[in-house]
Amino acid sequence: MRTLNKIGLADHAYRALRARRRWWALVALSVGVLVVGVDLTVLNVALPTLAASLHASTSQLQWFVDSYSLVLAGLLLPAGLLADRYGRKRLLLVALTVFGAGSAACAYSGSPVALIAVRAVLGGGAAVIVTVSLSILAVLFPTDEERQKATAVIMGCTMLGYPLGPLLGGWLLNHFWWGSVFLINVPVAAVALVAIAILMPESASANPPRLDGLGVVLSSLGLVAVTYGVIQAGQDGWSSTRAVAALLIGAVVLSAFVVWEGRVAHRYREPLVDLELFRSSRFTWGTALATMVSFAMFGLLFAMPQYFQAVMGEDPLGSGIRLLPLIGGLVVGAVLATRLQGARPRNQAATATATGATATAAGATAATARTTAAMPAMPRVAANIVVAVGFAVMAAGLFLGATTKIGSGTGWAVFWFAICGFGLGFSLPATMNAALGALSPERAGTGSGLIMACRQVGATIGVALLGNVLDSEYRDRVNTAHLPALAAQMVRKGVAPGMQVARQLGDAALGRSVRSAFVTSLDVMLWLCGGIAVGAMALALVFLPRRRSTAPSSTSLAGSRLGAGAHD
Repeated sequence: MRTLNKIGLADHAYRALRARRRWWALVALSVGVLVVGVDLTVLNVALPTLAASLHASTSQLQWFVDSYSLVLAGLLLPAGLLADRYGRKRLLLVALTVFGAGSAACAYSGSPVALIAVRAVLGGGAAVIVTVSLSILAVLFPTDEERQKATAVIMGCTMLGYPLGPLLGGWLLNHFWWGSVFLINVPVAAVALVAIAILMPESASANPPRLDGLGVVLSSLGLVAVTYGVIQAGQDGWSSTRAVAALLIGAVVLSAFVVWEGRVAHRYREPLVDLELFRSSRFTWGTALATMVSFAMFGLLFAMPQYFQAVMGEDPLGSGIRLLPLIGGLVVGAVLATRLQGARPRNQAATATATGATATAAGATAATARTTAAMPAMPRVAANIVVAVGFAVMAAGLFLGATTKIGSGTGWAVFWFAICGFGLGFSLPATMNAALGALSPERAGTGSGLIMACRQVGATIGVALLGNVLDSEYRDRVNTAHLPALAAQMVRKGVAPGMQVARQLGDAALGRSVRSAFVTSLDVMLWLCGGIAVGAMALALVFLPRRRSTAPSSTSLAGSRLGAGAHD
């Protein structure tokens, strides 16, 4: 098995990857994360059909979603450790196999309990896919400029899955039975499996980390408890006894985890989570800002399908189509941001250095040229500026969205949604790249697991908190004074049941009240999301690195071994 040298250029396998194979491997990874993105949203479209076909209760419908989210949160850190120890490609192939088989099992589940159990298995497969895919970027793309492009591709494919899920789900449910929304994952997972098997080189830590059993248990239990508490708070309110108890338990367990990891680091120097990473401003603030993106954007993605379907009267297919401008803006923003952060051509630097030095002796001029060539190329625009501009554009889009009225049409929503996507394309890949740049391939798996764990918790909290804002503002504004108690209770549950009651009663005034209350509550939520984006912009300007190198660091590939699949 060949080992890369410190600059990663001497080994034939890596030279082959540098030429073509790394980018083809990135395509294979993108297919893998796309299937996870689709699965995250396709179920929401199918829930009403599942309720009727499987005779599922409201509680069981919630567990169709929650079982997936809880296992996903609990396995992010262990997935990174296992990838570093046993091989990232090997673990990714296993995860894709599990995900494909689990999707087929979901399609043929005969009861709600069976579907809940298999959804939990899917959550485990998804945890491995997203964590390992991210960690591989730190190995295959050692320079910031290359890794920024690769991260933009992975994030773009992940985001593409969010509107693609409702699109596919709506079309499939109109033409086939409910199991088809799960079966669609199987061929996509199979394509990713074959592509990764052929194109992806094996990589793992040259010094496999020890299995921190207690750390795995504590981190998993803590993240599951916090995620469950936040989910319950979103459903029952933050004063719910169950939510408060779960959050307290999660906080205690995660505190014990931090203490234990400190002891492991002191004794064995191989903790599950390297707490020293938080000494790096790139990692700390890259992760924090990426989490803030997840917080704001997942709240938006939670609310907008309700707006399109309940207020504008679109079906799930139409709702998914109207989410696509967000992806279009993201692609444009990511491409432009990548170019802005690209390296300044060396001949420009050399010209600037040589200006005024025409009369210098030939030997001194040659020495200057050699020195300039040896210096790492600098980016055209610093990372903190790019990220701050992204958050500023995102805030502008959100503030525009906050002026939405009940009579606003599709064109207005498409306009401000595309602006949000453009800002997202600027900020998300750059923040993720900043965090990934602080990781060595030796522990890329556990580091990526930590980044994804923070983003997952941030997204869950965002949906819960912003969902509570949406619900409370809606309940305060909807007019139910003239309704019977039972009908009023249904209307106050949310915009979808409210519109259902209005249609059943033939009450046009109630329908207008429901739509108006929801649009006003949506505006309040968007103002809050915009404020979060403004705060993130300020943090990016102050704390993200102002300069970076576009050359591989001296340790960027040290300690990472590449195996089969690296040859031409």
